[in-house]
Amino acid sequence: MTTDLQTEIATAVDQRRNFAIISHPDAGKTTLTEKLLLYGGAIHEAGAVKAKRAQRHATSDWMEMEQQRGISITSTVLQFDYSGYTINLLDTPGHQDFSEDTYRTLAAADNAVMLEDAAKGLEPQTRKLFEVCRMRGIPIFTFFNKLDRPGRDPLELMDEIEQELGLQTYPVNWPIGMGDRFKGVYDRRKKQIHLFERTAHGSREAKDTVIDLGDPRIEDLLEQDLYYQFKEELELLEAAGTEFDLAQVHAGKLTPVFFGSAMTNFGVELFLESFLDYALKPGSRRSSQGDIDPTYPEFSGFVFKLQANMDPKHRDRIAFVRVCSGKFEKDMVVSHARTGKTVRLSHPQKLFGQGRQSLDEAYPGDVIGLNNPGMFAIGDTIYNGKKLEYEGIPSFSPELFAYLRNPNPSKFKQFQKGVNELREEGAVQIMYSTDESKREPILAAVGQLQFEVVQFRLRNEYNVESLLDPLPYSVARWVGGGWEALEKAGRLFNTVTVKDSWGRPVLLFKNEWNCQQVEAEHPALDLRAIAPIASGQEPAAV
Repeated sequence: MTTDLQTEIATAVDQRRNFAIISHPDAGKTTLTEKLLLYGGAIHEAGAVKAKRAQRHATSDWMEMEQQRGISITSTVLQFDYSGYTINLLDTPGHQDFSEDTYRTLAAADNAVMLEDAAKGLEPQTRKLFEVCRMRGIPIFTFFNKLDRPGRDPLELMDEIEQELGLQTYPVNWPIGMGDRFKGVYDRRKKQIHLFERTAHGSREAKDTVIDLGDPRIEDLLEQDLYYQFKEELELLEAAGTEFDLAQVHAGKLTPVFFGSAMTNFGVELFLESFLDYALKPGSRRSSQGDIDPTYPEFSGFVFKLQANMDPKHRDRIAFVRVCSGKFEKDMVVSHARTGKTVRLSHPQKLFGQGRQSLDEAYPGDVIGLNNPGMFAIGDTIYNGKKLEYEGIPSFSPELFAYLRNPNPSKFKQFQKGVNELREEGAVQIMYSTDESKREPILAAVGQLQFEVVQFRLRNEYNVESLLDPLPYSVARWVGGGWEALEKAGRLFNTVTVKDSWGRPVLLFKNEWNCQQVEAEHPALDLRAIAPIASGQEPAAV
C-alpha cells in the first residue's frame, strides 16, 4: 500500500530532471549553462564568459581565479524551474586538470549533456568524460555549439560520434546553413523550421519565427541553394538515419543530437524542451541494502562534493548532498553511515552558484548544501531508518607531485587548516612521507593548474604564502593489501613509499616502465591506479 508520503515523493520525482554538462574547455559550457538559466527565468540577462574583469561574471563561475581566467575550476549546482519541471543542473569544470571534480559530479547526475564545438568535433577531454558516463550507464544528449561560426559538416560530426564512441546518433533538430549563412534549425519532432534573428550577444531570450515545413513562404525566406541542400539532407536522414528509440537513449546507447549556438541563443530552448521529454527522471541507486528506489519513504543521500569558502565573509564549508530517497526536511536528524553518529541538518541551503537561500524540503534528484563542520567526507552516506551505504566515489591516480612548504612558521595553524580543508574537498590529493621527520604535505595532482589553485586559495582564503618543491615522479599506485602486503614483498627498487591522507601505502614511480618492472618482479603485489574507497561501498565498476 502506498502512503501519502510516497505519493508526494513519486509526484516530485516525476517533475525532477537532473543533469551534468560535460565538454572540453572552450566548447561554450558556461555560456550554455547561462542560457538555460535565462530560459528558466533564473537570471534575466546572461553574461558571456570572457577573461575580462570589466564584464559581468557568469553566474556559475564564482571563484576569483575562475573570473580572472574565464574558466570553470569547481563544479557548481544550479536549480531552476521550467515548464512545470524542477531542473538540477550540475555545472562541471571543463579543464582536464579538474577532471576529478567532474567524475565526482557525474556520480550525482542522472543524465549528461555532451557539448561539442561544431568546428572541432570530439576533443580529448570529452572522450575521457564520455567513458565515465558509459561506465555509469548515464543517458547522453549531444549539443553541437557555435553553429553561427564556420564549422564541420553536421553529418561528419555525427559520424565521428558513431565511429569513435560507438554511440548511435539521432538528430532531433537539423541546422540550415552554417557560419554566416546559419539561418536556423528544423525541429523534426514538430516538423517546423525555426528561423532566428541574431540578438545582442544572446543576452536576452531569442525571438524566433516558426514556419511549418510545407509553408510556401519558406522559399522566400531561405536562399534557394540553402533550401535545396536542407531538403536533400532531410531526405537522407529520413531514409538512412537511425530510428528514435527512447529505451536506447535511457540505456546510454543512442544520443539525441541538437544543433545551435549558445552565444546567440539559437536552438537552446528547443533543446531544453526535448531534453525534458526524453531525460531520465531520478532512479534507483545501488547501495549496501540493494537498489534503493527514490520513493523509498526513508530519507537517504550521499556527499559528492565539499567546498570551502564559497562565502569568503563567513569562512564556511559546504557539503553537496544528492538526495536519493524519501523526503528531506529542514532540522531533520539523520545517521552518518561512516561514523555511526547522528547529525541534525539545521541550515540546509538551496544552491545557485555562489548565491544560496535556505531550504525547507527537497526530494530525490535534488542537491542540497549542508554546513560541514568537518564531519563529512566525499562519498559519505546520510540516511534514516535501516543502515545503508551508497557506492563510494573513487580517487584517480595523480601524475604530478610536489612538497608544499610553509615559509612562515608563525602561520603554521592557518597553513594546516588550509591544507586540511582543501584536502577534504578534493581540490588536490595529499600524501605524506613515511619519514616522520618530514612533516610537509606532498601535493598529488592530475594537472599543473591544481597546484596553482591550491597556492592561490591558500593565499587568498587563508592568508598563507606557500612554496612548491616538485618531486620527480609521475605514477602512483595504491597497495591492495596495505602495509602487510608491502612488508611481505620485501625490498622494492626504483620506487618510494608514501602514505595517503587515510594512512594507506602508496608507491610513487618515476615512470610507467619502473612501475611495470616492480609488478613483474613482485607478481603477488596488488598495485592499483585507483585509490581504495575510504567512504561508502566499493563501486561495482572499479
